Amino acid sequence: MARRKRPHHHVYVVELSKDVLLEARFRRCNPGYIDGKPCVYVGMTGLDPDVRFDKHMAGIQANTYVTKYGLRLLPDLYEGFNPMAYEAAQEREVEIGIDLRSAGFGVWQA
Repeated sequence: MARRKRPHHHVYVVELSKDVLLEARFRRCNPGYIDGKPCVYVGMTGLDPDVRFDKHMAGIQANTYVTKYGLRLLPDLYEGFNPMAYEAAQEREVEIGIDLRSAGFGVWQA
């Protein structure tokens, strides 16, 4: 009998510096951005979000916007969901991005 793996995937949200708004591609992808709202990167990982953030900041399998503009994790926006199965994390990542964008945040997802 096969053992079921424990859910170990996480979604996470990284606050980005407002300087990311100087990137034309970021602005184009966020036409509904409301001035003054946070800019964030939303991702998912099989690692602990703190470890994944550190890897981004070190340039290891990193998103350029996080490496260049990442400030800190925003656990209040994701902690209650983690950990979860891979498929659930994929769906939740998209849902969080949609929710934050609809609230006027600037959002980047890989």
